[in-house]
Amino acid sequence: MPSRRSFSLLLPGLLAAAALPAAALAHSYTAGDIAIGHPWSRAAPANGTGAGFMTLRNTGATPDRLVSGQADIARAVEIHTHIQDGGVMRMRPVEGGLAIAPGQEVTLAPGGYHLMLIGLKQPLKQGEQVPVTLVFERAGAVKVDLAVEAAGARGGQHQH
Repeated sequence: MPSRRSFSLLLPGLLAAAALPAAALAHSYTAGDIAIGHPWSRAAPANGTGAGFMTLRNTGATPDRLVSGQADIARAVEIHTHIQDGGVMRMRPVEGGLAIAPGQEVTLAPGGYHLMLIGLKQPLKQGEQVPVTLVFERAGAVKVDLAVEAAGARGGQHQH
């Protein structure tokens, strides 16, 4: 049986190991001058609709634009936003893509801009990673993995 001293020496390592799943959710990508911070999604059933969220920062001197997306897990991927329509919030596709000005950050988050994963071919399960390809006007295509969080997640479970 380990002594109290040896246990106290092991405790920091055990705590660090327990934190690994949360730290593993913090992930980022780059495409040209676009930095893509923590892409994530919520758990969703097959045949339903999922959503993708992340931050997009243009680190360059030239404007760029997220123009489309693709995912093998979905029939279609569209860029959407929420708008006020007669006092009701409605989702609408973003026509012409999502502009990202030089030095600016655009956040895709619940209640705002987001990717719609339409016609899911399989469920999005909490704890899994879902590959999605983002296509930018200047930076080109980049594959990112959406970290799937709980069905009602608001994005607070991850680190940036």
